[in-house]
Amino acid sequence: MVKLTAAATTSIPRIIIFALTLIYGFAGLFFRDPWKNEDAIGFGGMWTLFRGNSLDWIVPHIAGRDLSLGAPLPYWMGAVLIDLFGSWIGAANAARLYSAICFFASALAIWYATYLLGRRTEVQPMVLAVGGQPNRKNYGMTLADGALLIFLACVGLAQRAHETTPMMAQLMGISIALYGTVRGLDKPWQGGLWTGLGIIIVALSSNLTLSLLIVGSTIIAVIASNAKLRFRWTMTSTILGLLGFAIWPTLWYLGNITPEWRHIAQDGWRNMPDMRVTPSLNSLGFLSVNFWAYAWPVWPLAIISLTHWGRAKAAGAWRAPHLCIPLCLFIGSFIYVLFREEANEHDLMILIPSLSIIAAFSLPILKRSLISFIDWFAMFSFTLIALAIWIIWMAKVTGYPETTAANIARLLPGFQGQLNWLAFIIAIAITGIWLLVVRWRTSRAPKEIWRCLIISASGTTLMWVLLMTLWLPTINYAKTYRYVSARLSQVVTKESGCIDTSNIGLAQLASFSYFTKLTLRDDPSCPWMLTHNQTEARAYARLNNKKVTLLWEDRRAYDRDERLRLYQVSAE
Repeated sequence: MVKLTAAATTSIPRIIIFALTLIYGFAGLFFRDPWKNEDAIGFGGMWTLFRGNSLDWIVPHIAGRDLSLGAPLPYWMGAVLIDLFGSWIGAANAARLYSAICFFASALAIWYATYLLGRRTEVQPMVLAVGGQPNRKNYGMTLADGALLIFLACVGLAQRAHETTPMMAQLMGISIALYGTVRGLDKPWQGGLWTGLGIIIVALSSNLTLSLLIVGSTIIAVIASNAKLRFRWTMTSTILGLLGFAIWPTLWYLGNITPEWRHIAQDGWRNMPDMRVTPSLNSLGFLSVNFWAYAWPVWPLAIISLTHWGRAKAAGAWRAPHLCIPLCLFIGSFIYVLFREEANEHDLMILIPSLSIIAAFSLPILKRSLISFIDWFAMFSFTLIALAIWIIWMAKVTGYPETTAANIARLLPGFQGQLNWLAFIIAIAITGIWLLVVRWRTSRAPKEIWRCLIISASGTTLMWVLLMTLWLPTINYAKTYRYVSARLSQVVTKESGCIDTSNIGLAQLASFSYFTKLTLRDDPSCPWMLTHNQTEARAYARLNNKKVTLLWEDRRAYDRDERLRLYQVSAE
């Protein structure tokens, strides 16, 4: 048990936490192009559905390539949003509303799951002899605020949570499944509905491996927990879960798709992204290097929480719902990442909801020295980052400092920095708010247990908003294929015939499909071929007894390793 006073569990004013979440969630969604790699691929699938036929909706893919992108829910959502809002705000901006929906739903589910767990008897602070201990509702709300701040403070989520990737729907599904399992402890019917909905979302947005691991982890959590869920929760969640797994295969048959496309869909459901039957050393190496920075400050707080509550004197401490349920979901998600052929930062998103809930229960037991360390580390780090962002922005716009401006010109040839007054005003405002937060935290000694997270969550928001205002034109210039696509369209027109795109990546195919009106498909009979290197072109020519003539060569300004080459294909 922990010892707290009511003053330590005063909730954050709702306007502050709502504003922080909304600013973080919407910053970076608009006024930019699809970015290489996963962001462009996700948007490419949505764009194909929006312009496509029933087959495109049943088996999401990118126009011109017969390869399933996997389960369809993210692409359905994106295509519907493009249809609803694309004519007003542009297709790419409308598609990214999908990311906002997933992010806000995840944040809400994490908050409510923690709130319900924080009201349970086994986590309540001890009753003080003179009274003054917090009541259950206030204690639960304070822990829930902490979990949300931890979620927002996670450094690695900033860019990845604003991209149109299937992992955003997976994040939402896992968060809702967590909430539903916790809700089922006191309201079985309602909890079963939410758990079932979470499983449906996961089944329709991820491959079979992750879907089955989340289902298995939920079952293990329920069995292992010392707070047994009732039959009504089990029945409701099971029926809805089975429905979720049946929806997509049913569409294959109702849509009467060909056996070839059915095989493509099945392969996508199993192996998009690529999985292994044994743990991957590549993924293990990636986790061992990148997880610690990505999940800061979530993982140290989670370890403190597990250490404290796991060694509690109460019998079956590890089986308490506030540990058992999120920990089982975390382990299932971790196993999935470990069995990925080659994990990346997007995969790590699904680890964060469970860890955020666990980490929230460390707040009542943090020592003053650790709180000070987290505060000062965050304050120092994010202030330096903000200062660097401002200095580099000034160099881009004014040419001073000259050395910094020269480095930018060398890295991004052709980029012209201009002053955007709206972005400048927003950046000034968010920097001013940051200074006020720092002053508030350093000028007083607040007693609230969430105090060590305000700096971290505000700092992450500051960093992301500054990047998405002052640096957005620069980042967009470096990551978009818009300018390469425009130059390609000057060389070959739609009337010139199709272009064989067999040798380019999905992100490039998706970008060229969106930015040009060219006919792109994986077809060796096309009179044009787009590829990366001469070796591929020569191998194709030898294999097909063709002659290839290089007509165009280009690259994105930022990527010095990439080379795109257009060849004219003719008979020998």
